[in-house]
Amino acid sequence: MNERHILSSFDNALDRLRQNLFHMASLTTQSLNDAVRGLLERDVMLCNQVIAEDESVDQFEKQIDAQGVAILTRFTPLAHDLRRVVSTMKASSNLERISDQAVNIARRAKRILQSVEIPETRMVEPIHAQAMSLLGDAIEAFRDENVELATGLKARDKELNRIQNEFIARMTSRMEEDTSRIKDYIDLVFVARFLERAGDHAVNIGEDAVYAGAARDIRHVK
Repeated sequence: MNERHILSSFDNALDRLRQNLFHMASLTTQSLNDAVRGLLERDVMLCNQVIAEDESVDQFEKQIDAQGVAILTRFTPLAHDLRRVVSTMKASSNLERISDQAVNIARRAKRILQSVEIPETRMVEPIHAQAMSLLGDAIEAFRDENVELATGLKARDKELNRIQNEFIARMTSRMEEDTSRIKDYIDLVFVARFLERAGDHAVNIGEDAVYAGAARDIRHVK
């Protein structure tokens, strides 16, 4: 009876931990999407909302860390259970960093919105779409411990890098052609880089999913 009670208590604690992670993931996904929407729709209030929401994401990270440590201390889980707790804590750290990238995008967007709109802003859309797709699938892979979906993220991240590099090359050319908007082009380059970094963190979440589900460490594997 006591053993069943302990197992039930552990399962409940792990469920609460994972629920908090997915609440955090929902907030982070929304922030990354809204940051780019703020830029494309020229919505300063939306940018400000992204910046304000970062505090909620930070609090989730702290709460998940505290819950994870409490679970490890109280239950000393082994094997798969241990991996699930540790990977959840690591995934929350990557989500927090993605939220930071969303804030960076929102701040750059606010600077860009101080000037007259430039058509090149729309060229951010494919980079944004690829980053959002990576993040959505990383969260799904983590939720379902879908190793196949998770391991496919690295190849897709290379495509994100390629799109970003092409965009930077285009912006560099535009800086040479139109020196009056150099600051705006530079800000757009940073937006692209922040999206690419968000993609890197999404890949990390996929690696955490593989570790939790298959006990494999695929970090630094080309």
